[in-house]
Amino acid sequence: MYPRERLRRAMALYAVTDRTWLAGRTLPGCVAEVLAGGATFVQLREKDAPHEETVALARAILPLCRRARVPFVVDDDMQAALEAQADGVHVGQDDAACADARDLLGPDKIVGVSVQTVGQALAAQAAGADYLGVGALFGTPTKPDATLVSLDELRAICQAVDVPVVAIGGLNERTVPALAGTGVDGAAVVSALFAAADPQAAARTLAARVRAVLE
Repeated sequence: MYPRERLRRAMALYAVTDRTWLAGRTLPGCVAEVLAGGATFVQLREKDAPHEETVALARAILPLCRRARVPFVVDDDMQAALEAQADGVHVGQDDAACADARDLLGPDKIVGVSVQTVGQALAAQAAGADYLGVGALFGTPTKPDATLVSLDELRAICQAVDVPVVAIGGLNERTVPALAGTGVDGAAVVSALFAAADPQAAARTLAARVRAVLE
């Protein structure tokens, strides 16, 4: 189990995988690179992959995260997280998702929940969420139809809850500085890491930029 303050620190550079951008590279290889560059958390996101493939990828990535001593969660597929012995799961806004994840995975696993409003954030915290993902903050090709969340709403969410909060959506070297003063604990990044020609260098640059924002 990750203590809350340790989990809060782990939000700093939260890497969300996306095989769309790999251009022939392997996902475990790219994950290893972003970890070497300073990623502090990894989420395996495989929206369209078969369950068995998600489990296989999770089992390949888990040892990399263990060696780097960073948390590793699986997006949505609670059963895959359980089978791969991941640290937890990240779920969306389905009313029962957080409670279902907690029931399946038990009290010691991490459960993250995506939220967009203060009301959703408070409900997720009450349901037992260990951390919240807030977004999309900026337009992103990863989720072109995503509803945008204002920086003011992000600030209000951070003030309303006690659990760690990570921002997501269109975050990159250019947009990360906008998070300054919001109270957020870190930035979740997809294409700025996994579409980069050099994921390790991209992670190193982003980690430094996030540290500067959080200080």
